[in-house]
Amino acid sequence: MNITGSYRSMFKIPELKRRILFSAMILAIYRLGSHIPVPGIDRVAMADFFAGLQGTFAGLYDMFAGGNLSNATIFALGIMPYISASIILQLLQAVVPYFEKLAKEGEEGRKKLTQITRYGTVGLALVQSFGMSFAVEGLGLVAAPGLGFQLMFVLTLTTGTILVMWLGEQITERGIGNGISLIIFIGIVARYPADTLRTLSMLQDGSMHWFKMILVLVFMLAVIAGIIAITQGQRKIPVQYAKKIVGRRVYGGASTHIPLRVNTAGVIPIIFAQSIIMFPATLGNFFPENEFWQSLSRLFTPPHALYVFFYSALIILFAYFYTAVILNPRDVADNLKKNSGFIPGVRPGNRTAEYIDRVLTRVTLPGAVFLAAIAILPDLMIYYLNVPFYFGGTGLLIVVGVALDTLQQIESHLVMRHYDGFMNKGRLRARRT
Repeated sequence: MNITGSYRSMFKIPELKRRILFSAMILAIYRLGSHIPVPGIDRVAMADFFAGLQGTFAGLYDMFAGGNLSNATIFALGIMPYISASIILQLLQAVVPYFEKLAKEGEEGRKKLTQITRYGTVGLALVQSFGMSFAVEGLGLVAAPGLGFQLMFVLTLTTGTILVMWLGEQITERGIGNGISLIIFIGIVARYPADTLRTLSMLQDGSMHWFKMILVLVFMLAVIAGIIAITQGQRKIPVQYAKKIVGRRVYGGASTHIPLRVNTAGVIPIIFAQSIIMFPATLGNFFPENEFWQSLSRLFTPPHALYVFFYSALIILFAYFYTAVILNPRDVADNLKKNSGFIPGVRPGNRTAEYIDRVLTRVTLPGAVFLAAIAILPDLMIYYLNVPFYFGGTGLLIVVGVALDTLQQIESHLVMRHYDGFMNKGRLRARRT
């Protein structure tokens, strides 16, 4: 069955059709809320202010918020407080025994961690919205500043974040795909039509040559293909389970594998690296009269060689760091030993942990280097090729990764009900979110 037939099959299954339509409805509600402004703020002045913050931490935050921050809408904070709380809690699981214990308690532990994440989201939203209320007042973007505006601003933005979090959870439970990821996805994709129109206008007025645009399109397709290959790439370590006789039955004896992903850390290393590398540029915007911060800002602004070197090094460093946080070779080796599993030719226990760690270190390197190249790519295209849109980096990785993850879930429903999936010679593999 071709891809067109596969898309038609999605709507032949009542449950899958209902899930897809439900997800589309929730995303439409989110986009509708993205056009409701926060009362009391000059939206035009706010948009002009953020236009000068591209390449800073505020610009990165606005991308994750789907442009709601620069447009001063009720979803200005977006889903970032939830993402921040999730990352903080995930890091705490590696250092705090209590959270580590909860992570190993199965479904009940997962529910407690989810509840803690929700409380953390509300707390971060309150702190961030309170700080933003002072910031917008200080920039003169508020018509009637004062305590009344601050309380209204904090309440509106915190409520908006809670609503976005709830919408994302509804998609995860009753729709198709990961709700939080899809909300970020739709916010990034919503900018593509404006970028397309801006590119067409440049082609019409002669600012960009057609030949250059064709080369850019070919290059874009190659980059997307590379992202798909890296996202789905994995190194399979063979595992053999010993046979056990219980009564008259024989258990075990099966052969399987441990999939070590080339890009285990996902998009997190780029986010961490961007947060650090954008700090000098952010301070440069807040202290325009300070010569030291202006000089430092220029050094850490693309396409300066120092910016490229440190940005790449930070991404590779955080790729190894976050991989070590979410995948502990010793835990994997202990679980294999408890279940009578072993890697052929490797002794159980410490030797197995060392072997997995060695393989993981080697596999992570090409993924980390690729992440660094994808992150630097947009800045180089803008400065050297005069490309009028931001292509690559965090946004492209999220869009491709979420699309693959959603297609994999849809394919699972199709295959389970004896329909052909999107792939005739294989299956889409799930992505770590």
